[in-house]
Amino acid sequence: MTLPEQLLLSDLLRRRVRCDQGLEHGGGLLGWMHPPVHRLLGWVSRPSALSQRRLVWRLDQLRGLGEQEAFVQGEPSETDVATLERLPTLIGALLSGAGDEPLGSVADAAVELRSGRIRHYLVSRSDPRLPGSSRWRLSPDRILDQQPGRVFTALVGLDDLPLARASVRQEFLRYSRRWRDQMGEETSRLRDQFQQASGRFEERLEGWLEEPPWEEPLRSYRDDDERQRDGLDRQTRDRADVDRPDPLDDWPGLEGPEDRDPRPRDRYRGRDQVDDPWI
Repeated sequence: MTLPEQLLLSDLLRRRVRCDQGLEHGGGLLGWMHPPVHRLLGWVSRPSALSQRRLVWRLDQLRGLGEQEAFVQGEPSETDVATLERLPTLIGALLSGAGDEPLGSVADAAVELRSGRIRHYLVSRSDPRLPGSSRWRLSPDRILDQQPGRVFTALVGLDDLPLARASVRQEFLRYSRRWRDQMGEETSRLRDQFQQASGRFEERLEGWLEEPPWEEPLRSYRDDDERQRDGLDRQTRDRADVDRPDPLDDWPGLEGPEDRDPRPRDRYRGRDQVDDPWI
């Protein structure tokens, strides 16, 4: 049975220990670690809830992992509760940032099973026993100092650390922050487009104001059209007057100037007087 390259300490402790003889030795209780060099040496199981006896297993005794069991080979070392309380550990230690500001607590550790080296710790802002709480990765090189129950760093906040697992609240805050940033970028883009459009409108407006008014050329064009129309109407009337025959030419007794009697009054006074065509 192959082992994974990396495993969380909490995943190891939640499995019940079963040896190569087929015997079960209880569930995991805590990790056996050496904090100065950030290494996990083994873990402790509790075979009985009523007994004060505790079993310590070395990490190199681990042979396989099942769904609910950790398979080991060899015999464990026995110890008691008082001895375990004196074992140094960083799990559950208070994490302090810059200015000795409390930031959270160390909740878990990611361990290389082959060497036992701790790659990084998992930090919780609230109580790590709460299900679904967020976890941030704290690498050992960011730890400045450590004391029993205290870990000192130069962090300003947990947001300076990479997020390993987000809670529902943290996911909501992250999506809200991303949505707010996107809305800010979209608002800035729309504001720039509006400013550019306003600038182009102002330039066009200034150009329109500098041009001559539209009424004058329109009025001159209208005057030219009216004059041209009047000239065409006048030419048409003159041509019509020339081509139209004189209605008086066909009236009897009205001769042309060459046939007119040099004494018209005498003709109308005598007995040869003709009727006046207009009466």
